Amino acid sequence: MAQATRWIVLKFGGTSVSRRNRWDTIGRLAAKRMAAGDDGGTRVLVVVSALSGVTNALQAIASAPVGEDIAAPFAELVERHRAFCADLDLDADAVVGQRLAALQALAVDPRATPRALDWQAEVMAQGELLSSTIGVAYLAGQGLDVGWCDARQWLDAVSLPNQSAWAQRLSVNCRHEHDAALVERFSAQPTRALITQGFIARHADGGTAVLGRGGSDTSAAYFGALLKAERVEIWTDVPGMFSANPREVPDARLLARLDYAEAQEIATTGAKVLHPRSIAPCRDARVPISILDTERPELPGTRIDASAVTVPGVKAISRRNGVVLVAMESIGMWQQVGFLADIFERFKRHGLSVDLIGSSETNVTISLDPSENLVTGNVLEALAADLAEVCRVKVIAPCAAITLVGRGMRSLLHRLSDIWATFGRERVHLISQSSNDLNLTFVIDEADADGLLPQLHAELIRGGAMPVRDESVFGPSWREIAHGRPQRAAPWWAAARERLLQQAQAGTPRYAYDLATVRARAAELVATTAVDHCYFAIKANPHADILRTVVEQGFGLECVSQGELDHVFATVPELSPRRVLFTPSFAPRREYEAAFARGVTVTIDNLEALQNWPELFRGREIWLRLDLGHGEGHHEKVRTGGIAAKFGLPTARLDAFVAAARALGVRITGLHAHLGSGIDDPRHWREVYAQLAGLADAVDTVETIDIGGGLPVAYMPDSPVFDLAAWRAGIEEIKQAYPRYRLAVEPGRYLVAEAGVLLLAVTQVVEKDGVRRIGADAGMNALMRPAMYEAWHGIHNLSRVDGATVSFDIVGPICETGDVLGRDRLLPSATAEGDVLLIADAGAYGMSMANTYNLRAMPAEDVLND
Repeated sequence: MAQATRWIVLKFGGTSVSRRNRWDTIGRLAAKRMAAGDDGGTRVLVVVSALSGVTNALQAIASAPVGEDIAAPFAELVERHRAFCADLDLDADAVVGQRLAALQALAVDPRATPRALDWQAEVMAQGELLSSTIGVAYLAGQGLDVGWCDARQWLDAVSLPNQSAWAQRLSVNCRHEHDAALVERFSAQPTRALITQGFIARHADGGTAVLGRGGSDTSAAYFGALLKAERVEIWTDVPGMFSANPREVPDARLLARLDYAEAQEIATTGAKVLHPRSIAPCRDARVPISILDTERPELPGTRIDASAVTVPGVKAISRRNGVVLVAMESIGMWQQVGFLADIFERFKRHGLSVDLIGSSETNVTISLDPSENLVTGNVLEALAADLAEVCRVKVIAPCAAITLVGRGMRSLLHRLSDIWATFGRERVHLISQSSNDLNLTFVIDEADADGLLPQLHAELIRGGAMPVRDESVFGPSWREIAHGRPQRAAPWWAAARERLLQQAQAGTPRYAYDLATVRARAAELVATTAVDHCYFAIKANPHADILRTVVEQGFGLECVSQGELDHVFATVPELSPRRVLFTPSFAPRREYEAAFARGVTVTIDNLEALQNWPELFRGREIWLRLDLGHGEGHHEKVRTGGIAAKFGLPTARLDAFVAAARALGVRITGLHAHLGSGIDDPRHWREVYAQLAGLADAVDTVETIDIGGGLPVAYMPDSPVFDLAAWRAGIEEIKQAYPRYRLAVEPGRYLVAEAGVLLLAVTQVVEKDGVRRIGADAGMNALMRPAMYEAWHGIHNLSRVDGATVSFDIVGPICETGDVLGRDRLLPSATAEGDVLLIADAGAYGMSMANTYNLRAMPAEDVLND
């Protein structure tokens, strides 16, 4: 056999070695890696964990109270491994008979009685010894040139300063410096593939030591560094590292490429797919790491190496539960020499490592991560007693640490406005930014963290802090991997390209609206059986043809000003006033008078209106808009609930409002709440209805509950389409619980956003210091949403549909820095003056917010009604 010159290390965890088909996969992968080298010089080292659940069972035996019978659990493990051999068509006695006997012998070993540490290490090592022995027998029987080796002959544990006796035996570190002599000795093994154990090593006394939590990953990294391997492949049951936990955030993105530092931070702050200890050995030896999926070996996974391109931005958001905060306060700590040394010595005394630190002149607060500490009640009680000698102590638990990880965190702070706003609605105990500019952590009550990660992840993408369109870093979403790429229908304007180009010849900027899309969206909502009244919020788009179209579909109209009321009745004069809502905000008295005169349904949202204008409201029927105490939505400027928002009567003042209304003979026939726009969670409206229905029961005169609008639109190409079926199911379920009330909704953007496009003409194409910009004949004057809400709209060159693309920023002619319609958009490199640009999904809050700033002309409008 040719002298081996290259090694690839493959590590497989418990779920990957617990079934026959998984061992078949291991054999195929090992053979494929060996065949990759044309000269036959590539060799493979396979590092395996114990069968799934075995290590936990062995740990339970090793830590069982003295005197407890441990023979039975040993016997159960023997039977499990015999059964697994039978599944593999192996003779258990021939393959692992001696190992099973050694396992049983540990039950009666003299060291078992005191639970000696060296005995515990021997016990916990048996799982890997058994699984690797079984695996070699099976794969050799399948024809693979494979042999077995004992990891304890190659991995030597080292003793670290201040390491306890427990850690020196049960949570060891190993030497991993590349050694040519060791490689030569290792390469002398007679087979091209070798299987060895993760998790175990040789103690300095020649006995067994174990690496502790994440040991198999770390073993693979040690072997990779010792052998100077081409790479270390960590095979697991997920496709790699993600931008968030995909079980909690289905839209989390696969991280295709990371450098060692970012991967270390992501692993340390919550990602379970790779143990943090495993990265340092490979980093030191400059050995790449790949994380791959045993069930989906065709996926590229995550590659971690030193050559990864540095891309500023948040790469991941993670959550760690069970965090304990210890707040220490003393007036005497200010400028007191040695105070921190004194308190940290006490943490050391109790064997606790500190994670995060925040300090002020009179307070130091630290966090303890339970994954790295034995944080029990007894330990905390003893620590608090010690610290009480020098300061006042407060323990806050349980907490959750939510961490953003990425390069250049300080330079991203301006893109995190939505993140700060979201955390502003939660109780934040501690904020910590790492000194290496790689992470930013918020510590909040654990109960407040539930459901927060999907919202924060979406906000990072919307605000541009997480650059998911950079394919050198980000891969597909977990939703796409698990269920396939969502099939989005082609937008209406794709088939109308020639017609739109002809309309652009009449001049730009120009809006074009497709009424067929408006009808389709309206029909979806009208068909919802739980909804009794649908109103279109005309502020989204008051074009006369759109108003007539939605009214024909069965919608009423919702107005927020006298001007909108006048426009509605001028456009649709036959519309009954009972199908019109008037929901103003801080409008003058005369507008309420005009609304009552027209006979429309009037909504008020404050007590002061009744108190200041009693004769205006006396004897009337009204709806009341409530603030339920929090806002939702895609941007802080569209969240219309909570103390920072001007909308709605606080629920704490509801009783006072009802009393004032009764005194004036005012009858409250509707309760209304609209908490924001672009809300992704379809459960939101169900919860709003439930809250309002509970309050309506106390009012006693309510007939209708209005749960507002805010249904989202999938502006970004990879955004999931709103789950209207889940929305319907939620409100139908809650409507059954409160059937006495009619249900009203008042969407705006959902009906018209996708129906509208903005056509612009390219004015200039300019390059400045490496940034390419396309200028257009309108910008924030025609479409305010990108500047005002940092909104994302698809931008397309309608004149050129083919050819190579490059990245451009698209800007307008307005004399403002914020006049940017889109950044880093791939458009044809041949884009030139006179080309027609199409801004997609611009039918909502486009023309209705357009202006003549810089004395630029207003856009024209066209309607397609095919």
